[in-house]
Amino acid sequence: MSWNPAIEPGCPDAVGLDAIETLIVPRARDLGGFEVRRALPAPNRQMVGPFIFFDQAGPAELLTGQGVDVRPHPHIGLGTVTYLYRGDFHHRDSTGADQMIRPGALNWMVAGRGVTHSERTSEAARGGPNSLFGIQTWLALPESHEDMAPIFEHHGKEALPVIEDRGVSVRLILGDAYGRKAPATMFSETFYADVTLEAGFRLPMPDNHEDRGIYIVEGSISVGGQEYAASQMMVFRPGDRITVAAGGQGARLMILGGATLGGPRYIWWNFVASSRDRIEEAKAEWRAQNWGKGRFDLPIDDRDEHIPLPD
Repeated sequence: MSWNPAIEPGCPDAVGLDAIETLIVPRARDLGGFEVRRALPAPNRQMVGPFIFFDQAGPAELLTGQGVDVRPHPHIGLGTVTYLYRGDFHHRDSTGADQMIRPGALNWMVAGRGVTHSERTSEAARGGPNSLFGIQTWLALPESHEDMAPIFEHHGKEALPVIEDRGVSVRLILGDAYGRKAPATMFSETFYADVTLEAGFRLPMPDNHEDRGIYIVEGSISVGGQEYAASQMMVFRPGDRITVAAGGQGARLMILGGATLGGPRYIWWNFVASSRDRIEEAKAEWRAQNWGKGRFDLPIDDRDEHIPLPD
């Protein structure tokens, strides 16, 4: 059976460069021991479909005893996705979730009106040299779900659909694409997938979504005869049929997108909302520290410290 029967084989160079609506070169910053590259939000692009925040963490090699400790902190108005290529995280949140995440699995936390969580390298990993390499992204919620109760879902590597053909492997993390659907509960039209291409092989982008983008994790791809290297994001013009080809070393990609939301979002710290009032309310509640009496509580087994409200 054809891997994507909706798109006939063809030369990717038939795609014009004007099909790329936005090209983003992420900003890099050193967090002391590892580097983070932020692709979204960008000065010329806030969102791709519902995706409003996109960070690549690492790759980094950490010494024995070292790890990442993201103390409890709040979110509103968004869903977070942690997806790892190497390493692990111990996730704990105020819904009561206590979950390890490892490469290829999905942690999907939907903040709604308010959630608090922490992510820390496991004690087992700290027992020796360990690696960190992954993507964390946020999806803005539609206005109809901004004030929903928070939820958490974990889906193991084996639960995520894999679509394969010669030289191409796609693990669907969220939403629907290529006739398959991932198991996580979604609140707007979305797709998000981890793609591996062998050298010279081609990937047709899903053609059933309005907004579509590609982030190059490793290797390179060509679009319209132009080659693009790792740590670049491109967003394509809606409606065009797009096929990309891997370069001589192959490529690892994250493809993402979905329907555009009803309007832009305000972002302040870890808060995303369709109105400034929602953000001001969340700021006041986090500052008050009335744990368990309003929109915020601390994770059950990680209550000794938290990240204070920024000045």
